[in-house]
Amino acid sequence: MSASQNIKPQILVVEDEQSIADTVIHVLKNEGFAVDWVSLGSEAIARLEQTAYSLMILDVGLPDITGFDVCKKIRLSHDLPIIFLTARSEEIDRVVGLEIGGDDYVTKPFSPRELAARVKVILKRIAKPAVNEQPLLQLQPAACGCDFVLNSRALALTSIEFKLLEHMNRHIGKVMSREQLLDAGGFSLDAGYERNIDNHIKSLRAKLRVVDPDTQYIKTHRGFGYSLQGQ
Repeated sequence: MSASQNIKPQILVVEDEQSIADTVIHVLKNEGFAVDWVSLGSEAIARLEQTAYSLMILDVGLPDITGFDVCKKIRLSHDLPIIFLTARSEEIDRVVGLEIGGDDYVTKPFSPRELAARVKVILKRIAKPAVNEQPLLQLQPAACGCDFVLNSRALALTSIEFKLLEHMNRHIGKVMSREQLLDAGGFSLDAGYERNIDNHIKSLRAKLRVVDPDTQYIKTHRGFGYSLQGQ
């Protein structure tokens, strides 16, 4: 067996109730995973800058910031799978969790063995090459710096539109909140530009429509944000 085959998938458990965390850690270790545990969302974000985790189990009701907010921040720069762990059972909470980038949703009380099984399923799924993970738009050098190409035609974009489209193009199918797009565009999150994002998206849609009028590339997720759809 090679050294790479001996490497255990590393899971980060983010849960403020130690008894629950201990149970989850125990069953995951018994299934052959390496496990780290933190109790705060801010600690989870910091850990991701230090360690390349295979998957995160993320409690929604954390003491410092919500698991949903942690997920939004993580999705700006990380694509690791996230399983939400929560006492909330309402459908809207499950929808929000999945729309902002969660991969699964487990409601307390739960079976630790079922949770471990879900972890295995997700890791097995992402281990297979996915056909839709390639960027939708081509990026090529142009006289003014960089440009996007759609159907062999260059898109004339402003610098802000370019930054927004570049970020969405690296996260095909992922829902981007206005806050995430503000950050990608280089805006301060407290500068009051939220609605300006809608105008930039409207402009991007118009420019994409000129090249390909039959395809809706940017999808609106009402109340959540926008996503760039694959072909």
